[in-house]
Formats: sequence, C-alpha cells, structure tokens
Amino acid sequence: MSTPGDLAAQGPRPGQGVIHDLGYRHYDGPRLSRGHLTRALFLESAKGAYGLGRSARSKVMPMLLLAAMCLPALIIAVIAAVTEVDELPGGYTSYVLNVQLLAMIYVAGQAPASVSRDLRFRVMPLYFSRPLHRIDYVAAKYAAMTAAVFFLMALPLTIMFVGALLAKLPIDEQLPDYARSLTGALLVALVLAGISLVIAAVTPRRGLGVAAIIAVLAILAGVQASVQGIAVEQGERTVAGYAGLLSPFTLVDGIQHSLLGAETPLPEGPPGTIGALVFLGVTVLVVAACFGALVLRYRKVSI
Repeated sequence: MSTPGDLAAQGPRPGQGVIHDLGYRHYDGPRLSRGHLTRALFLESAKGAYGLGRSARSKVMPMLLLAAMCLPALIIAVIAAVTEVDELPGGYTSYVLNVQLLAMIYVAGQAPASVSRDLRFRVMPLYFSRPLHRIDYVAAKYAAMTAAVFFLMALPLTIMFVGALLAKLPIDEQLPDYARSLTGALLVALVLAGISLVIAAVTPRRGLGVAAIIAVLAILAGVQASVQGIAVEQGERTVAGYAGLLSPFTLVDGIQHSLLGAETPLPEGPPGTIGALVFLGVTVLVVAACFGALVLRYRKVSI
C-alpha cells in the first residue's frame, strides 16, 4: 500500500489538483469593534476631503479653496495689525456669509467624492462584510464631511482672531465674537454636509452630483435673497425675517443673530423670540432629516 508521502513524491495524476502549503497562518490577534471601524472610516473620509492619502490631482481643488477662504481673513488680519484699528473690518460672524460661494463649491466637489465613488465602484459589500452597520457608515461619512467643512471655515476665523490679538485688540471683546462665529461655522457645516451628502448619495455619477449640489445651494441662496429683498421693499419685515429660512447660510446667520447676539449683515433677522426658536428648530430638523434620509438610502443599497 502506498503511503501519503509516496503519493506526494509521485506528483499529481493527470486531471487532479494540487494543494500547496504557502505558509499562511490563521489570524490570532484582536478582533476590532464597530467603533474602531467607524473611527477609521471617519478619519479616512475626513483626510480624503482634502486629498490627503490620495493622488496629487485630488489635493489641488480642496487646497485652492482652503487658500481662497483664508486669503481675505489674512488680509483683514494684516490690515488690523498695520493700521492699528479699533475693531476688525467685517467682523467674525458675517465672514462665512460673505464667502458662501467658496463653501458651496467645496461641498459640491467633496461630497460626491466621499460617497458617490463607493456606489459607482460597488465597494459597499466590502464595508458591510465587516462588523460595520449601515448607520455606522452614514455616521462616519456625515461626521467626516462636517469636520472638513468646519475646518474650511474655522481656519480663516482663527487667522482673524490671531490677527486681532497681534493688533492688541482687547481679548475680552474679540473672544465672544470668535466663539459665536465658531458655533455658527459648526452649524453651517452640519447643514451643508447633510444636504450635499443626501444629493450625492442619490447618484453614483460624481459629475452629476457636483452639478446638482451647486444648483440646489445656489437656487436656495438666490430665492432667499430675492424674497427678502422684495419683502423689505414692500415693508413686510416679518416676511423678510423669515426669508432667512430658505438658505443654509442665512438660516444659521439668523441663529447667530437672535440666539447668540451677533450682528448680521442681512437687512432683517428672525422676528422676536418665536422667530429665533423657529430658526433653531428648522436647523435641527434639517440635520435630522438629512441623516435619516442617508440611513434610508443606504438601507436600500444591495450587498
């Protein structure tokens, strides 16, 4: 009788397969949890929003937009330091509103890059084959886009604050406005991230997502400006105040003005306490609705 060793020495017979011992070993290390996977996805997505860890071509647009966002703030800081002004030109809380076009372009470019590619190249089964739930994926992507947009807005605000300190402006006057502006930047980031991700998640085509996000945000801003301008001319101050609900930027500006006590460049803010609560409620509702819509969208993604 032939032994297994003799059979191995004789080699495979025609039509038979061969099992090779490649030296692979079973993984005996720690099994990481959902939380670790969610954090890893968040970090990777947040870095990817600025092209970090991706090709050089992917870094060009986000870095140019970041520089464009910071340039006016740097000019304001230099002017304050050189001319020894009593207050910063323009102020903190209106800065984001003044550069809203750049923020629109940024989210329009990065939201599809964050989620549309996963749908287009059908890599969702790779995510969900691990102990990562669909709500974890949505939470990581939403948090990453929010963090990226917040950084885009917080960096120029911080440059202005440092410039004010170098100009020896009273810190007790600068710090409250700086804190208000950061709060507003976070709220804007939450709203913009939600709207842009929902639109981007609808289609796997990145170009279509970019165009759709810019169109939606630009139309909302245009409608808000038109409605508020007409209402002011007609003397309808209440309508003009509530017109700020129509755009993400004026929505958050209304909260900064009515609840945080910041100055507003708009002709009219939220009318009274009820108006302030309405603006806050709509902001919370928009963020919750966007998150819920993303969860529903990814429940329908087949694995």
